Amino acid sequence: MNPDLLDCIEINPSGEPTAVIIWLHGLGADGHDFEAIVPELHLPESLPIRYVFPHAPVRSITINAGLRMRAWFDILGLNFRADSVDMDQFLESGEMLGALIDNELKSGMPSDRILLAGFSQGGAIVLHTGLQYQKQLAGILAMSMHLPAVHNLATELSPANRKVPIMMVHGQMDPVIPVARAIETRQELTRLGYAVRWHEYPIQHTVCADEIRDIRSWLLQILR
Repeated sequence: MNPDLLDCIEINPSGEPTAVIIWLHGLGADGHDFEAIVPELHLPESLPIRYVFPHAPVRSITINAGLRMRAWFDILGLNFRADSVDMDQFLESGEMLGALIDNELKSGMPSDRILLAGFSQGGAIVLHTGLQYQKQLAGILAMSMHLPAVHNLATELSPANRKVPIMMVHGQMDPVIPVARAIETRQELTRLGYAVRWHEYPIQHTVCADEIRDIRSWLLQILR
């Protein structure tokens, strides 16, 4: 891994990978958070995938009394709008993700075989970055998230990813990011012409078995 890139957990198939998934964790977690999902997806050996799980930088989080933890951006308040997050850090994390994508391209992986996935804060970063990325991506998986700057999207979209497959999943009882906020993001994407695969589950701010099965089916559909 390039020393200028984020530190990452990497899981490689036994043979040459035919696709890459870059998967971003949520606030206070790290790159190990979604390692365990790889065997749970039960993807066939005929679809060899390389997984990259980056560690977010350690930052002070305002709403957590300034405690330092891994985070893609600081959260300043709870109104779920652009002024509730540190947008400079948000955009910086998008640039970090873009560097990871570019690194996979340099390794020979076509952009349309690179899929972005993320949970909570990580989901916001992958969705925002993926829709702006200037080369066609394989897909975007946005889990338990919302976009704080969703109404600014229209001026930032890349023509290369106007038809990128998007899947959004969310818990109906999520106390951290209410499902209504995720629906607001989905509705804005739909208004802008994106086709969004949407699933919601009777869970809180977490992941469940049914969700993993739905993600598996979607991955098989777009990567096979």
